[in-house]
Amino acid sequence: MIDTTVTTTSLPYADAVPGAVAAADEWGIVVNADKLVELALYLRNNEGFDYLSSLTAVDYLGFKDRSEADRFELVYHLFDTQKGGDGIVLKVRLPEAKPEVDSLIKVYPGADLQEREAYDLYGIRFNGHPRLRRIILWEGFNGHPMRKDWKEAYHEAEHKPYKSRWPVGHFQWAEDRVPWGDNISYPQGFDPDAFERPPTPLPIIHEPPEGSNYIKTERIVVNMGPQHPSTHGVFRMIVALDGETVVGLEPEVGYLHRNHEKIGERNTWLANIPYTDRLDYLSSMSNNFGYVLAVEKLMGDKGKPPERAEYLRVIMAEFTRIANHTWTIGFFLNDLGAFYTPALYAIEERELILDLFEAATGSRMMCNYMRFGGVVRDVDEDWLRRARDIVFKRLDRKIDELDAYLTGNEILMARCVGVGHLSAADAIALSAAGPVLRGSGVPYDVRRARPYGIYDRFDFDVVADDGCDVYARYKVRLGEIRQSVRILKQALDQIPEGPVRNGKPSYVTRVAKGEAYGAVEGPKGELGFYVVSDGSDNPWRYHVRAPSYINLNTLEPSAVGYKIADAIITLGAIDIVLGETDR
Repeated sequence: MIDTTVTTTSLPYADAVPGAVAAADEWGIVVNADKLVELALYLRNNEGFDYLSSLTAVDYLGFKDRSEADRFELVYHLFDTQKGGDGIVLKVRLPEAKPEVDSLIKVYPGADLQEREAYDLYGIRFNGHPRLRRIILWEGFNGHPMRKDWKEAYHEAEHKPYKSRWPVGHFQWAEDRVPWGDNISYPQGFDPDAFERPPTPLPIIHEPPEGSNYIKTERIVVNMGPQHPSTHGVFRMIVALDGETVVGLEPEVGYLHRNHEKIGERNTWLANIPYTDRLDYLSSMSNNFGYVLAVEKLMGDKGKPPERAEYLRVIMAEFTRIANHTWTIGFFLNDLGAFYTPALYAIEERELILDLFEAATGSRMMCNYMRFGGVVRDVDEDWLRRARDIVFKRLDRKIDELDAYLTGNEILMARCVGVGHLSAADAIALSAAGPVLRGSGVPYDVRRARPYGIYDRFDFDVVADDGCDVYARYKVRLGEIRQSVRILKQALDQIPEGPVRNGKPSYVTRVAKGEAYGAVEGPKGELGFYVVSDGSDNPWRYHVRAPSYINLNTLEPSAVGYKIADAIITLGAIDIVLGETDR
């Protein structure tokens, strides 16, 4: 609820930019749309908020006390990479009739893909954005599916569980239902039979500097993907080439999009946990962790996990980091052309960790383990013994061997050192996270900057490398495996006895009205969940701050000027998973 008891002059930063701050509440500062860029510039330059982590939109159509004049709300989460801390939340309210605002891309270039996503899914225009077009859906798609009044074919109800299936259980064959009905309507004057898809947009061409020793040749445009063995899934790079040199690159996503967030707003709070498994499907434990943290903030004391559950969460999250990074290194070697032996060697340790996950959860990848207020079940002494064997007797030695085989390898160094350069300033500006950010020398880790769970109890180092290239990103991941082992040793030694759940299992979760942002340092970087509750059994808004998606902001600037073969390893060093990228 907006605090109307304070005067305008007492509002945060009201004096910094006159007329910018309209109101404030416990969840953020409401900013007048015409002053957004000016206030953001002040916060970046004068208050240290140099990092735009998350940008998303909310449709408040039908929400109590909200009108057509402020139907849409843009939400910006800003942080300080030097000091850490909880950061600041800016909100801009936009009318139903004309939802548009100036783009923040010149203040925070990392707004690029996030603004395009909000435009695509909500129809909010960002004036001044250099390439404001759909990013996830195709250009001929009608409507903006995250809006509350958009309904898909075969739409049954706003929220699950659907009455046709539970508890009544009536079933109706799809062909007996009217598929479209009133759910889909074409814009006035639109003829689907006559529609011609617009031509593929060409990437922005980056000309070499004047006076450089450069011979210009004929430019060609090459499509790499979406069916390509080195794009890590159904991902497409539209690449402009001058000879073999990349002079332009446009990432094209959406081939795996299933509107995860729309599904999340129809699920119950609890039912979303297994859906998070399917984001970065190599890191399901971390995905569970971030989501339950966000919801627990709205649950208060009822959402506080017992001590043993806190330790189990950290143990599972750090095992996940090791499993992800060994997998990433193995794939990275494959991208370099090092087939079979080195790649399989890196992946071997992951299989042992997945054995532990299977023993604890019944699944190797889709673990569905975390719960609000704890975890779904405890582990026994045999599980802890096996975990200790892997951590204390095996992982250090195996990582030393991997380090010895790879880090000084002259072929790997020749291909990686100096390739995919991304400066520290650019990495921060582009909202890079995880090893991509720390591989540019920025020691920013959510576990240290904004500690969650019980991470403040453990002794570990934030691994960073100022090489600013793909080799540095590889070394950061190797170093993070060592730090995860270090954390696991402490956690396995300290884990207490006791319950693993606060309260009894329940299908219905009581969540207070409000909003929260919960984030973890996932293997690929900051994985955040922004949730809004209207006090019901389902989220009003459910948004995923996906590092696999936002880190793609860095692909073009770190690939341009290098060879086409280097674009493959530059993408590999970002480490995307399309389930999380497309959502």
